Amino acid sequence: MADRAEACDPRPLPPREPEPSECCQSGCEPCVYDRYWEALERYEQAIREWLLRHPDEATARRGS
Repeated sequence: MADRAEACDPRPLPPREPEPSECCQSGCEPCVYDRYWEALERYEQAIREWLLRHPDEATARRGS
């Protein structure tokens, strides 16, 4: 049953961190890192909400 619920509500995936070569070091607005940090904040909120919907996953992760 948990597999079915997870199939309908998959665990959020973290954003890919930019490679150092993806930043041009010229002070772009927004920088690729600005976009990454914004995506990381959205991911962290999404994972908190997902863990509330899947409490078994939260306790399983702590035990490993």
